[in-house]
Amino acid sequence: MSRPAGAIVGISELKPARYTEGVATLAQIAQAVREAVADAGLEKDAVDGLLIGPQVGETPQHVPATVAEYLGIAPRMSNVVDLGGASGAGMVWRAAAAIAAEMCEVVVCVLANMHEKTMPRSPNRNPIREFDVPFGASGANISYALAMQAHMTQFGTTPEQFARIASIERQNAQLNPAAIFYGKPASVREILASPMIASPLHLYEIVMPVAGGAAVVVTGPHYAKRLKHAPVRIMGAGEKMTHRAMSQAPSLTSGPLKAAMKQAFDQAGVRADRVSLLSLYDCYTIMVALTLEDAGLCAPGQFGRWMAEHDFSHAGDYPLNTHGGQLGCGQADLAGGMGHIIEAVRQLRHEAGARQIPDAETALVTGNGATVSEAVALVLGTGE
Repeated sequence: MSRPAGAIVGISELKPARYTEGVATLAQIAQAVREAVADAGLEKDAVDGLLIGPQVGETPQHVPATVAEYLGIAPRMSNVVDLGGASGAGMVWRAAAAIAAEMCEVVVCVLANMHEKTMPRSPNRNPIREFDVPFGASGANISYALAMQAHMTQFGTTPEQFARIASIERQNAQLNPAAIFYGKPASVREILASPMIASPLHLYEIVMPVAGGAAVVVTGPHYAKRLKHAPVRIMGAGEKMTHRAMSQAPSLTSGPLKAAMKQAFDQAGVRADRVSLLSLYDCYTIMVALTLEDAGLCAPGQFGRWMAEHDFSHAGDYPLNTHGGQLGCGQADLAGGMGHIIEAVRQLRHEAGARQIPDAETALVTGNGATVSEAVALVLGTGE
């Protein structure tokens, strides 16, 4: 099976902020792009491809053109990638595909989000409004709680097993000064003592919305060799979409990441238990649990027992979200998913400082959009 021919050569991540007032999304995008291009050792004019998320507050349409104009670039390829939390990972393989098609040579992928105290939302009509909302299933908290309850009912999973995921990520965040919960670890007992938001989900099992942004630069393997950092190669990629409304999901205890990860592993020629880093999308603890099981690291319903037998710190046998993940670092909307790519690149470049994984060579990165419905998996590595 062929693999995407591309490499990540530049990264940037804005420090999460609880709120922003008077800061435009375009300004955050520009800062993230500027820093990522500089990290790659490139000039702005080298960028001839642009992938952007759908949420740019200053414009409801013509998003790539608006962003390109603001950045002062004239891309030969541009597009909006709208895959929710999987957008960052989806951007990376699309960038590699565009480069392989000789549409462009250097692609910047960027996501950003402002988070104000008052953020009005527009009503819409779709199956969720017809089949979910009338029965109380309104919003992500309820939907992910439904999946968590289904897992507990079907497999006998305990609240303590789910809470341990959040506790591990909070602990890992203590080695990331940029994390929103830096200096604030949380035990399993403290997580279970946090307010119940949507039974059985507690407050500390849910990402904290923050402001922030992130960007990566992708180019072809030959171009990458001329730049200042050793390239982080895209060894494999997979994508799968199954539904939008949780009422339409084919399963509540397994998701489309299962197929996406298999495709990425097949392309890369590696297995889940052989990667150096698990950089897993973690909007809720249930999402991490499902991903571990769908990756084949443990049997369905057995993530709790499996996790009790392993160490998920940077020095452990299964390093997991070493930057703290979104549960420990904060979720800057779609840029939160991009943060998993940033951490993987840092680890593979051996630039992660106190949380560096010894001899890191490969990483699994996952992205999840909507409610366990839009899935992208990447295998990144340092080898040829």
